[in-house]
Amino acid sequence: MRLNHNLHLAYCTNVHPGETWEETFGSLNRWTLPIKERLGNPEPYAIGLRLSDKASKQLNDPKCLIEFQRWLDQHGCYVFTINGFPFGAFHGTRVKEQVYAPDWTARERVAYTKRLFDLLSKLVPASVEGSVSTLPGSFKEFNRDKSEIRLIRANLWECVEHAAKLSADTGSMLHLGLEPEPLGLFENSQETIQFFDELKDEHPNDERLDLHLGVNYDTCHLAVEFESPHDALSSLRDHGIRLSKIHLSSALRLRPSAGALKVLRDFADDVYLHQVIVRAGDGTLKRHKDLTPALASFKQSSPGPNEEWRVHFHVPLGCETIVEFQTTADHVTGLMDWLKAQPRLCSHLEMETYTWAVLPEPLKTRDVTEQIVNEYRWTLNQLAKRGLAAARNTSPI
Repeated sequence: MRLNHNLHLAYCTNVHPGETWEETFGSLNRWTLPIKERLGNPEPYAIGLRLSDKASKQLNDPKCLIEFQRWLDQHGCYVFTINGFPFGAFHGTRVKEQVYAPDWTARERVAYTKRLFDLLSKLVPASVEGSVSTLPGSFKEFNRDKSEIRLIRANLWECVEHAAKLSADTGSMLHLGLEPEPLGLFENSQETIQFFDELKDEHPNDERLDLHLGVNYDTCHLAVEFESPHDALSSLRDHGIRLSKIHLSSALRLRPSAGALKVLRDFADDVYLHQVIVRAGDGTLKRHKDLTPALASFKQSSPGPNEEWRVHFHVPLGCETIVEFQTTADHVTGLMDWLKAQPRLCSHLEMETYTWAVLPEPLKTRDVTEQIVNEYRWTLNQLAKRGLAAARNTSPI
């Protein structure tokens, strides 16, 4: 939906299973339209679309695309952003580190992302920017050498050139957002800035880099890194790095008591990677690839004083405490405070709690429709407090 200052807010449809276009389109009818109606039938209604490689190929068929364009018009909906991070299956099977595959060394990743831009250029309204989000190049444990990292930058640049040409041809500003994530090739603001500096060295004074490549800032990910939203966002801005999109989501935070870790075991699942970063009392950070090895490490050593854990597990917005621990909702609201002061720096907001299917049972008190409606209401209420959205009946249910 359109908000104040020309902001756009949607939820990411990666919450719904669907690897083919038929399955994806079915989810839009089964879940997205009822959510739209529950919110009071706002028009136009924004959709944050997730397309797998397979679904993107199927939607790229001219007949299929025209049918979808007509469906959007019929229901008062529009697409302004596409999540291009997960290439293949994202629900109901082991995803873990394979969510990074193929990474940006692979031609398949380049072709997929360019196809997403082709589709977006035909879906985004004329007056609205379009964004595609993607992984931060690769995964650290893939151990890419210097030549492979140069290849990653070269492949990304090819996609920048493609987005720039489409923008010139269509008149719609299109940009790609790289999404820092714990244990990604770059995972925090410092590593992200270094990666962009290397791109700038290779393409000096080329405005296409500033216009068509940026960062998809995920509040869950950067909170897990123990970053301050004000400091991280200001650093990116001061280095001239575009904010392509903002993902609104919270992570888990806790003091590692026996009781808290007992509850935390219920969050370990066989589908997604739940990286853990532990901050010791002296400020040093220790990283664990997943929740299970992090819990195993606790059995081998006692936590130090003032130790804090943050877990890459996307939990519902508006859920600020969970039994024995809290969430990083303060990072979300801190980002909104920053955006209040400079709302023109990023117009794309997307709620991204894709973990509904693997939440522990005590958190599954509503169906998916109610859960997402509640996230909308919490988010709109917080935005309205800061003048970023119109005041309305946005009390969470």
